[in-house]
Amino acid sequence: MDIAIHTAWTPGAIGDIAALHARTYAGTHGFGAFFEAKVARELGDFLLRLDPARDLFRCAVADGRVLGSIALDCGEDPASAHLRWFILDPALRGQGLGRRWLEEAIAQARRAAMPEIHLWTLAGLDAAARLYAAAGFVPDREVTAQQWGRAVTERRLVLPLPPARG
Repeated sequence: MDIAIHTAWTPGAIGDIAALHARTYAGTHGFGAFFEAKVARELGDFLLRLDPARDLFRCAVADGRVLGSIALDCGEDPASAHLRWFILDPALRGQGLGRRWLEEAIAQARRAAMPEIHLWTLAGLDAAARLYAAAGFVPDREVTAQQWGRAVTERRLVLPLPPARG
C-alpha cells in the first residue's frame, strides 16, 4: 500500500478522520453520532487555526482516504500542548508509524517550548497505553463518566517537558 504523509489539511481529511474515529470507537466502546460530530467539529476548528511553526498535524493517505492522523495543539493552552486525534487504521498498525509520529509530536512540543504534553485516552486501549508509557507519559487523573453515551473511563496522561539546559 502506497502511503503519503500530509502535514496540513488535505481534501477529505476532516471527514475521513472523524469517520475513522467513529468506526473504531463505535466498535470498541459503543460511541455514537455525538462522538463523531465532536471529533469533526473540533478537528475542523483546529485545522482552521493550525500554525505549523507551533502545532503539528500528520495524516496518512492511501488511495485517496485518510487512514491515520495525529495532531499536537500548542495554541489551546500555553501551559500544556494537547495531543489529539491520534489514530491508525488497523492496516497501518504495528509498522512503527505511530511511534514515529509520537516522537515527532514530542519534538515539536519541545521546539515550541511547551512545559508539558497532555492527552486523554480510554481504559482498555492497551497498545496505546504501552506506546504512551514507553514515551514517558504518566497518569494524571482518571474519570468515569457518561459523556459519550455510556459509562467509560477516561485517563489523562501527561509528559512533563523540562526546559533544555543550556
